[in-house]
Amino acid sequence: MTKLAFALLCLLPALAQAQVWPSKPIKLIVPFPAGGGTDFIGRLAAKQLSDRLGQPVYVDNRGGANGSIGVQAMMQSAPDGYTLGAISDGPTVINPVLYEKNPYQPLRDFLPVAQMIKFPSMLTANPSVPAKNVAELIALAKAKPGTLNYSSGGTGNFSHLGLELFAYQAGIKLVHVPYRGVGPATTAVLAGDVQLMYNNVATALEHVKAGKLTALAVGEPKRLPGLPDVPAIAETLPGFEFAAWVGIFAPLKTPPEIVSRISRETAAFLKDPAVLKIFAEQQIVASYRDSDDFSKYIGAELDKWGPIIKTLGIKGE
Repeated sequence: MTKLAFALLCLLPALAQAQVWPSKPIKLIVPFPAGGGTDFIGRLAAKQLSDRLGQPVYVDNRGGANGSIGVQAMMQSAPDGYTLGAISDGPTVINPVLYEKNPYQPLRDFLPVAQMIKFPSMLTANPSVPAKNVAELIALAKAKPGTLNYSSGGTGNFSHLGLELFAYQAGIKLVHVPYRGVGPATTAVLAGDVQLMYNNVATALEHVKAGKLTALAVGEPKRLPGLPDVPAIAETLPGFEFAAWVGIFAPLKTPPEIVSRISRETAAFLKDPAVLKIFAEQQIVASYRDSDDFSKYIGAELDKWGPIIKTLGIKGE
């Protein structure tokens, strides 16, 4: 047997494995506890990818450190296509600029595969707050500076940064009260322990419909088609836009053909009428980007949030 023939024989197992991927279950790490928005999207993606790839895709919740623990678990896994991550904007583009010693950089240490969705957000108030729209809220905050407080899911969470950005652009002072997760933060505003919250529409809307919260505005550039009576913050503060997103990621050096396959299957299920029906019911927006476009978007987001966080003086805890 020649050396060339022997070398080709040695390569056959690896080539066969690449050709038949996936040949076993795939783990999808969600870097937050079960029950939140990222977990919801992760489980939906797992079900859809299971159907399209012909192998079970299961969610592994790895919460902690504002998502960093789960991100590190994903990026330190074997780059063989059998461990992926369903990760949101906070761990991806906020943690690296919020924490001086963040243990990873997204475009250096792992691969963006596909952006899936955006979570349109809503500025809400406890009904006890004597403001029914953004203009009235700003006037109230200016009349009584430092007396309005708001809950968040933790420092650096979208619910924190959304209201920090709002307060900065409005020229007002709001008091931040962080909680360990969006769930407890929502409970706080419902109970009147705090007065305001910037939350996913999907989470906040049920409480608005029940009369337990007042919908002041949404964080999209324009009103949402499903909520035409709720104004956009940008109608009062031109240029305001802030929404959380979730995408699929893979460890560095995952084979490009596997990354491409996952991205294609993601694009396909985001067009599925059954999935779009779920999104419409939950006020979620399909927002697909392929690997290259997603990487460019993440780079732009990192460039954007660095100066903003520095200007706002936000420090990671």
